[in-house]
Amino acid sequence: MFGNKMTAPKTIGTLIGSGTTVEGNVSYSGGLRIDGTVKGDVRCASADACMVVVSELGHVEGEVHAAHLVVSGRITGPVHITELLELQPKARITGDVHYRAIEIHQGAVVEGRLIYQSSDKRPATLKLAAGGATSET
Repeated sequence: MFGNKMTAPKTIGTLIGSGTTVEGNVSYSGGLRIDGTVKGDVRCASADACMVVVSELGHVEGEVHAAHLVVSGRITGPVHITELLELQPKARITGDVHYRAIEIHQGAVVEGRLIYQSSDKRPATLKLAAGGATSET
């Protein structure tokens, strides 16, 4: 989109099926699809691009951290996305959403703040007391 190079994985390697409830944090790599319920945080185990899909039947009660997130179900808790967030028509998020790029379809609901995360991560420049030199942090 607009020249961005999103690096979402092409396959879903992990499935939490409908009727399944996971109580505790979930750590994954690659792709994760949630058709059941997760009562805990969902986090990518590696620094590479990770994708989470929360289907219409899916529900997460906890934080979600991913590069790419597609939501058709419900998330209760804060969401932290480093690349792209897609909210489908039946999506419902109750919590703050930290995102870099977002796509919201009509009917999707966010009860919380939308917080844009710039990809421009310039280090802060501080003046040192002696000599007027600068230091980056």
